[in-house]
Amino acid sequence: MEAIRPSSDLRNHYSEISRQCHEERSPVIITVNGRGDTVILGLQDFYQMKSELELLRMLAGAEEDVVNGRVAPMKDTFDDIRKSLIERKNNEV
Repeated sequence: MEAIRPSSDLRNHYSEISRQCHEERSPVIITVNGRGDTVILGLQDFYQMKSELELLRMLAGAEEDVVNGRVAPMKDTFDDIRKSLIERKNNEV
């Protein structure tokens, strides 16, 4: 669960906030004048969240392709990939 802290804590208690983000792996919401303004989270959690978001976007695109009939038999897809890899290998030589 995220913690909520005033912006003055960034200046006065940064190391505590950083430790909390890393050890508890939970975000800290920073408020300005009592309203949510910024979220701080550990770098590892940021990268994980970014990767998960990218995966969800790819899955949504794939689902859209299926709904709109933009699909091909799996065998054809793998054949195309193999052909592309062979061509790339031949071009490197």
